[in-house]
Amino acid sequence: MDLTNILKAVKEGKMDLETAEQQVCSLGFVSYSNIAKLDSHRKSRTGVIEAILADCKEPEDVVEIARIMARESKRALITRVSAPHLEALMRAFGPEKLEWNSRARTVVIHDGTPAPSTGGVVGVISAGTADIPAAEEARVIASEMGCETVAVYDVGVAGIHRLIPELHKLKLRNPGAIVVAAGREGTLPTIVSGLVDVPVIGLPVSTGYGAGGGGKAALLSMLQSCSTLAVVNIDAGFVAGAYAARIANMIAAAAGTQGETEEAEQDEEQGEK
Repeated sequence: MDLTNILKAVKEGKMDLETAEQQVCSLGFVSYSNIAKLDSHRKSRTGVIEAILADCKEPEDVVEIARIMARESKRALITRVSAPHLEALMRAFGPEKLEWNSRARTVVIHDGTPAPSTGGVVGVISAGTADIPAAEEARVIASEMGCETVAVYDVGVAGIHRLIPELHKLKLRNPGAIVVAAGREGTLPTIVSGLVDVPVIGLPVSTGYGAGGGGKAALLSMLQSCSTLAVVNIDAGFVAGAYAARIANMIAAAAGTQGETEEAEQDEEQGEK
């Protein structure tokens, strides 16, 4: 029962105040056993979807949490999915309701309908092929948040000439934000940020090795970026994708509002004539 129906029930005398208080306090989350409280209102409250992090969870718990989330939100997104998690999800939901991205290690449970489109556009770039898993996680999250995503992979600084034509094509799609994933020295996000007029999110990836490996050098390099750059944590594809999608969706919403205002002004002018 949502807040409107609770208030209506109190007004009509069908619910007492104590029960109404309990109902209001439980709004926005659904409990599973004593281990999880699903934030079912997170998207409407913040614009960011809730995802199930499969890491450190038992496969059967992931299945039940996904079942509740799919029931409440029509879709369920699971990240960092291992083979045992995937097997359990396949058995529970079947392949027709399950979308598996092996690079991103994500699963989307759905009823066959696509995620609602917001009109936002997010670009996702990877420096190397080894950086694609983190980039793909960001792309999946942005897509689930309603954005069109444009992927450009393996255009790192070892062959920077590969970047320019791909970046030109990406800019023609008018992205609201761009995620750039890079490991090793993590230079590419800084370069991209100096070539575009939209927000760039640096996503350091743990593909480097030796001194400064595991993404540490990439992270520190991005934090010291000369060009304007926002940076997330190492391998934080979810955060990068969600942040980019929030920006892109706000831009799309503002553009839609502006278009409606212009149409209203034109109608008003025609009426005056």
